[in-house]
Amino acid sequence: MIEVRRSKDRGYADHGWLRSYHSFSFADYYDPDHMGFGHLRVINEDRIRPGTGFGTHGHRDMEIISYVLEGALAHKDSMGNGSTIVPGDVQRMSAGKGVQHSEFNHSADGVTHFLQIWIEPNVTGIPPGYEQKHFDNASKRGKLRLVASSDGSEGSVKIHQDARLYAGLLDGADRASHAVTPGRRAYVHLARGALTVNGKALEAGDALKAAGVAEIVMEKAKGAEVLLFDLA
Repeated sequence: MIEVRRSKDRGYADHGWLRSYHSFSFADYYDPDHMGFGHLRVINEDRIRPGTGFGTHGHRDMEIISYVLEGALAHKDSMGNGSTIVPGDVQRMSAGKGVQHSEFNHSADGVTHFLQIWIEPNVTGIPPGYEQKHFDNASKRGKLRLVASSDGSEGSVKIHQDARLYAGLLDGADRASHAVTPGRRAYVHLARGALTVNGKALEAGDALKAAGVAEIVMEKAKGAEVLLFDLA
């Protein structure tokens, strides 16, 4: 099974200070056909206006990954962490038994454009946790770089779920492939640019769901930044 989810078909919310596209049902956007994919529950493409952000709010029992495309995202949480997330960074927050945090764009004139990703954990009620790592462009250029996994392999951030997240930067004649183990599925989200995945042409914001497929093949890229989820 291969299914393409077009950017224009996503949910959308405009709060003035925040514009957000929802790949799956979220907040006031409900679509019973798009509740998630495996343990992947949320991909929100958010744009935060200068000097605004998410005030302190809580989460429980969710693996939350932030991936910044443009600008910077200031993070503070009840664990005592305070950081700024910039392009190339991958931040993982395990909400566990409960955490409070805030996210702001402190820029005077630039929009913060980022992806917020939620993955359902395989354990609940654990102490909350935090991790942030930088993956430079060279490590993703023309290939898929592991950035999150259940065991923290290859220097990736560690998540509490049998899932692996890869990021890649592809252009021109670049070609990247990923073998999918039988019984697993793959979800490809194109953050920007254009890319052909298993013969399907994708543009920014589009996604491809794959199950029962032995390999994901990415080619014919034009300034593509792509995320691939390998899911149980």
